[in-house]
Amino acid sequence: MESFDALLHARRSVRAFRPDPVPSDVVRAVFEAAQRTPSNCNIQPWRVTVASGAARDRLRSALLDAVTSGRDAGTEDVIPNFEGEYRPLQVACAVEMYGKMGIARDDKPGRTRAFVRNYELFDAPHVAIIGMDKSFGLGVAIDVGMYVQSLWLGFTERGVGACAMASLRSHPAVVREALGIPEHIRVLCGMAFGYEDTSAAVNATRQPRSPLETNVTFLET
Repeated sequence: MESFDALLHARRSVRAFRPDPVPSDVVRAVFEAAQRTPSNCNIQPWRVTVASGAARDRLRSALLDAVTSGRDAGTEDVIPNFEGEYRPLQVACAVEMYGKMGIARDDKPGRTRAFVRNYELFDAPHVAIIGMDKSFGLGVAIDVGMYVQSLWLGFTERGVGACAMASLRSHPAVVREALGIPEHIRVLCGMAFGYEDTSAAVNATRQPRSPLETNVTFLET
């Protein structure tokens, strides 16, 4: 139990990676373990494409071309608009990250550069594109979300950094074309992974958590 708690505390978003690849046996071990993720009726709905080497380079180039040219390939789903009690947390998250990067609020070029880093895949040598069949809705997406957590903890346990990327959902057609993903697969997110560049300022980012009572209500009567 102590090791599991430690693993949850150790897991975080890594946004700068070294170029050296993760050994293929380590990568396969993580994905094999993640297959144990529970799902409704055990349908195991996650459909994943892992891009490394030339495939990763092809995806990165295609995404950068789409973003820098202003070409909008459409979205698979609405990117969340955080309002009300969620908005301060979103702002605090950005303040912490941009602060570590030395990017001021009015530094538009700096913020643009930070945005583009998403589509450079943070220089990670690998990226997984995680999706599910378009016929599935929210209930099945919950299963895929648990799968993403399984992957992340599996990488963390093995000393591999990772970052889940909703940003890749903004250009699904580009992602599909670059990697040959079938049209019937909805792109839910990406996950960049590799060995952390500990010299990068952005990787000093640490995000706190709200008190338990903010999220959980215990009822006994």
